[in-house]
Amino acid sequence: MSKRRNHDAAFKARVALEALKGERTVSELAAAYAVHPTMIHQWKKALLEGAAGIFERGGQAAASAEIAGDTVRDLHAKIGELAVANDFLSRKLKPWIGK
Repeated sequence: MSKRRNHDAAFKARVALEALKGERTVSELAAAYAVHPTMIHQWKKALLEGAAGIFERGGQAAASAEIAGDTVRDLHAKIGELAVANDFLSRKLKPWIGK
């Protein structure tokens, strides 16, 4: 029975970059990182296919991060409002629900 590991994106990128450098063979990398060589080939292929997207998006990535930050702040504010409303309503409803 084989044991599957979930590797994070940073790990996959590091291994794929090492494979692209060509300083060590895929077999050597597979042994060093305890990963099947097929996985390294897949990560290397994904890195090569996705690399152009970094340059196509250009400044859009920074704008997306800023929008995401604004969205998170708005959502945190909304959560706070709902928590206050929930607390208020639970105190007001205590006489009727008996808790």
